Amino acid sequence: MRFSFFYRYILRKHDMTRKYFGTDGIRGKVGTPPITPDFLLKLGWAAGQVFAREGHNFVLVGKDTRISGYMFESALEAGLTAAGVDTRLLGPMPTPAVAYLTRTLHAKAGIVISASHNPYYDNGIKFFSAQGTKLPDDMEQKIEKYLDLPITTVDSSKLGKAKRVVDAAGRYIEFCKASVPTGMTFDGMKIVVDCANGATYHIAPDVFKELGAEVIAIGVEPDGLNINEGYGATNPENLVKTVLEHRADFGIALDGDGDRVIMADHKGELVDGDELIYIIAKARLKSGLLTGPVVGTLMSNLGMEHALQALSVPLLRANVGDRYVIEMLAEHKGMLGGENSGHIICLDKTTTGDGIIAALQVIAEMQNTGLSLHDLKSGMQKYPQVLINVRTPTKVNLKTHDGIQSAVRAVEQMLGKNGRVLLRASGTEPLIRVMIEGCNQSQVESYAKQLADDVQQAIAT
Repeated sequence: MRFSFFYRYILRKHDMTRKYFGTDGIRGKVGTPPITPDFLLKLGWAAGQVFAREGHNFVLVGKDTRISGYMFESALEAGLTAAGVDTRLLGPMPTPAVAYLTRTLHAKAGIVISASHNPYYDNGIKFFSAQGTKLPDDMEQKIEKYLDLPITTVDSSKLGKAKRVVDAAGRYIEFCKASVPTGMTFDGMKIVVDCANGATYHIAPDVFKELGAEVIAIGVEPDGLNINEGYGATNPENLVKTVLEHRADFGIALDGDGDRVIMADHKGELVDGDELIYIIAKARLKSGLLTGPVVGTLMSNLGMEHALQALSVPLLRANVGDRYVIEMLAEHKGMLGGENSGHIICLDKTTTGDGIIAALQVIAEMQNTGLSLHDLKSGMQKYPQVLINVRTPTKVNLKTHDGIQSAVRAVEQMLGKNGRVLLRASGTEPLIRVMIEGCNQSQVESYAKQLADDVQQAIAT
């Protein structure tokens, strides 16, 4: 199944200036503008004004499990209704599920209320087009224009209506199961599934159970406040502990909205996004299904690049962010890409990053080869890579800051050709991410700490 329509996706023009939209929708702390009920009401109305011109169907709205989702769901629904747009409410639903359902239910757009891997006190809004892809630039620009206008309400006879979609979870579970070969079962496998107390809590365990696996589910008791806390792809300690305690074959950790995945093998060793991409790429290549280059990011490990080179598979690097990976895949007609954080995009299966789908592709290769996850990842040797986040009180232009550039050059000179340095500003938090990669672990750790200290000092002066 190939999503050929995807290559008509409108490529993002990175020089566009937006007041609210970032690289992955709108995100921030709950109660702090723009993540407030009044803004979400206005955003729903503004989006409704744009979507109303795209046809006569409805807009899907899904959310993760954070407590503020109830408040923002109601605000968005009210805004869409005032604009005369019908709403279909999905309740807690993974981000990739909303993308899938938007496409297959023929909605005019999909909206996700989620801050992904962030803590419960953050929240955000993501949009999907009718094709299940990220919303094109021109649509975001149109929405922002309406945000500057006063809210108006259509005539009462034309107000939108809201309904619940009662079979959304079941539809998505069947879609996930269909991403592995017909007739394949996971009988005899013992799997730990960590749902981060997030949107996959009522979906991911059932996917793997219905395929025949014995599932030990953790992080499946959301209370509105515990999303991503101590569990999930960003906190895999409990995954590793549970895999070892139960002598499981492997473990799967998803994040709060289900669009990223990290795995752990039977020895308790973590398998990150780069290693999972390598496993999937090798499997697709062996079956003759791999097309185009693999697309990683500036953060992708040099070990993945070298391992793919050994397979004669080129790796292209996009800016950090799954949106940029998807754009580069579209531009170069690739089908597989992602980030070391666990965002993995399999365009032969779906239109966006999907943690469950990615995990299923890896497990299918385990079944096809009879090899363990530990064995499958052994073909790629990761370079030691250390990432340190430096919090910034204000936005910093890394390229023009002389003190920071001087510190970078000093470390690059010490590393020589045996490593690389990457500094980038986070797109979702007030952070500068300092990354050092090289051959020697202790050397990399030392250089990373030194550079992070130098960056912190340069910002303060």
